[in-house]
Amino acid sequence: MKRVSTIFITLVFIIPLFGQTRKYVNEFMHIGVGARQFGMGKAGVAGTADVYSCYWNPAGLSHMDQNLQVGFMHNFYFQNIANFDYLGIAAKSGKNSAFGFSFLRFGVDGILNTLDLIQNGEINYARVKEFSAIDYCFMPAYSQKMRLRKMPSMVFSWGVTTKLVHRKVGEFARAWGFGIDGGLRLEDIDKKWGLALVARDITGTYNNWQFQFTDAQKDVLQYTGNTIPKSSLEVATPRFCFGGYRLFEGEKFFGSGEANLDVTTDGQRNTLISSKIINADLRAGLEGGIKNEDKNFRFMLRLGVYNFQRELKQNGKFGRTVQPTTGIGLQFDNLHLDYALAGFGAGGSGLYSNILSLRFDIKNNIK
Repeated sequence: MKRVSTIFITLVFIIPLFGQTRKYVNEFMHIGVGARQFGMGKAGVAGTADVYSCYWNPAGLSHMDQNLQVGFMHNFYFQNIANFDYLGIAAKSGKNSAFGFSFLRFGVDGILNTLDLIQNGEINYARVKEFSAIDYCFMPAYSQKMRLRKMPSMVFSWGVTTKLVHRKVGEFARAWGFGIDGGLRLEDIDKKWGLALVARDITGTYNNWQFQFTDAQKDVLQYTGNTIPKSSLEVATPRFCFGGYRLFEGEKFFGSGEANLDVTTDGQRNTLISSKIINADLRAGLEGGIKNEDKNFRFMLRLGVYNFQRELKQNGKFGRTVQPTTGIGLQFDNLHLDYALAGFGAGGSGLYSNILSLRFDIKNNIK
């Protein structure tokens, strides 16, 4: 067992050295899913305990209240410049275990290909065609929870998500990749508060890129001063997210709050904590609402902040900007409907995103 552990640790820390590590590899994997989490500033690693846990923290799957859940999200990303979709299904496999399968698609469509616009010195607009840049990720996940003997009032859980990534840019580029996320969660038995840790791309997530251009297209790229890309192995380095949440329940009113600290390992970034050693971004949100337990009805309002950055102002001085989010949610018996708005307000680019998501529960609980 000791020898196996040594080999695993060696693979985790040595294999990434053979790939080309870059910043912002597979960034579509870090946009976030679920309108509820978006409305709370993209904070979800500690408080998510449903089908969306496949993405946020696989350890949350085993905390599901239902036997089976189906979830779907559509993100009109940056005013529909891109479309980001999530589809997931999760089920209990026992009283203390659960598994899930989820699928991500991020796509930009209608991109004009002008590489063949000019041939033999002649311009022919009929040769201009459209292509799409699309990213896919399939994520099976598993989670197990247990009571702690030395802490009988607490529930501990762990989970693993494996990621199969496929990326393509028209007919010019293809990439396949593989990675693993791991998560831990500690929660009191009354579900009033919890702590969590998620390690994303813990072994490094690898994209093996292959490119294909005709000789004529290569000539155009060279003539216009562009570099002809070559086949390469691209590595996404690990990142760690720490989170905590608190839930308040009353007879007719309820509320919750969550904060996450996202720590990256790929070099200095423009984040709230920015240095050559540690770079971390804070994501936080609040949720409040009313409920009617007899009719199984809830209405929620949400506010959140994320993406703290240091920017140069018009007066020539540097200042902090932050990205606000807001959202609402409705629960009608087994159906959950959520909406969020992100990318607006101070520090925004003027391109906002509308996020819609739903969740359907089947409440035949496994005892």
